Amino acid sequence: LTPVFAVVAPQIILGIAGILLLVGLWTPIAGTLVAVSELWIVFSRASDPWAPLISAALGASLAMIGPGALSLDARLFGRKHIKIPQR
Repeated sequence: LTPVFAVVAPQIILGIAGILLLVGLWTPIAGTLVAVSELWIVFSRASDPWAPLISAALGASLAMIGPGALSLDARLFGRKHIKIPQR
C-alpha cells in the first residue's frame, strides 16, 4: 500500500458511510463501515486514538441498533418492531 492510499482510503470510506447514515440507507452496513474505518485510522496513525475510538464505538452501535422510523431503510424494508409478550 502506498502511504497516500493509507491516508485517503479511510477518509473516502467514512465520507460515503456518512452520507448513507444521513440518508438512512443501509444503516447496518454503513455503521460497520464507520467502525472499521475508524479502527483502521486508530491502528495506522501514531496520534491520539481517543476520538477515532469513540467514533468506532458509535458506528458499531448504529450498526447494531439499525435504522430509525424516518429512514429510507424503514420506508423500503418496513420498520421492525419487537413485541414483548405479557406474562
